[in-house]
Amino acid sequence: MRILVQKFGGTSLSTAQAREHVIGHIQDALIQHYKLVVVVSAMGRKGEPYATDTLLDLVRKNGEGLPARELDMLMGCGELISAVLLCSLLNKTGIRSTVLTGGQAGLITNENHGNAQIIAMKPNRILELLEQDQVVIVTGFQGKTSNDEMTTLGRGGSDTSATALGAALKAEIVDIFTDVNGILTADPRIVEDAKPLQRVSFSEICNMAHNGAKVIHPRAVEVAMQANIPIRVRSTFTKEEGTLVTASDNTSTDINHVKDRFVTGIAHFTNITQIQVAAVDGEFDLQLRVFKTMAQHQISVDFINVNPSGVVYTVFDHEAERAVQLLKAQGYEPKFTSGCAKVSVIGGGMNGVPGIMAHIVEALTVEDIRILQSADSNTTIWVLVQGVDMIKSVRALHRKFNLFK
Repeated sequence: MRILVQKFGGTSLSTAQAREHVIGHIQDALIQHYKLVVVVSAMGRKGEPYATDTLLDLVRKNGEGLPARELDMLMGCGELISAVLLCSLLNKTGIRSTVLTGGQAGLITNENHGNAQIIAMKPNRILELLEQDQVVIVTGFQGKTSNDEMTTLGRGGSDTSATALGAALKAEIVDIFTDVNGILTADPRIVEDAKPLQRVSFSEICNMAHNGAKVIHPRAVEVAMQANIPIRVRSTFTKEEGTLVTASDNTSTDINHVKDRFVTGIAHFTNITQIQVAAVDGEFDLQLRVFKTMAQHQISVDFINVNPSGVVYTVFDHEAERAVQLLKAQGYEPKFTSGCAKVSVIGGGMNGVPGIMAHIVEALTVEDIRILQSADSNTTIWVLVQGVDMIKSVRALHRKFNLFK
């Protein structure tokens, strides 16, 4: 049985015209003789009537008294509305379909309401319906506990639902449909000549997602990577193939499609604060005291540089004041720089290649952009810059590595 999983985001379902495109993609898959599972998100974005944020605002205006369990019940409503609406349209078109909640589809989670983790997959009911030639529509972003309590999966949960189902069903591929045509070399709102990528590796897209690219959630990519299920990131509004995400970015045997590419893309993340804490002579437990303090107060730290003279790290802007006050209470006098941006140069071909950092420094120096901090891994080099320099930095690096070609 050839199984395809399609996931449609909120913008793909928010208007009648958009839903016609969705129907078209489903029909195309059926013509190709796929057995089809369709995962849906809530329709639209904040302010639109069935968006999840709109439903949350309704509760906030009426007491904000929902416990976590009942909040999950509310947050799953948007996906259910999307699913039954799509089912109605498909049945009207003559395509037999059935709606399952995440729990009914076999997504079993732990009991962490609001950010549940999938602990088991039991897709038996889906397989029975597929054998009956039904299109199975699954509400994304949700599952159930072993005690049949409804849970939601947190940010990016519908993407995770889709790849988890793809893995459990041994799908041929998982199509993630969005409002952009695949994964681009940079944010097109910043870099007008950003280009769609034909293919990228799991590790590259994970790094892009972790560092600010918002096309697909990294947790969903990690699930697909573990099961080695390819993902296509596609536009709902075109028939183009979009970007293929696989174990390697050089999967094609056609020599014309194999590209020696050091850098794949530029990602960015804003609204972070750099904190510097200097060690005094003879102090050897600075790092322990600083990071234990952050951990005890559940402040997430990132971009960490540790050396004998002190520590440098970043926190979210909204946590910065609290972090600084906690450090002062420990007797330190931290320096901090708010409103920074983390700009990431990502590429599976960078590992072991000399000169990449020199190119980054040169590109930013020419633009009079000061690098506040840097770090690297096998596939990523990060630089911290002032927030006002973020756009210039992304554009300069995109040009430097010729990503517009």
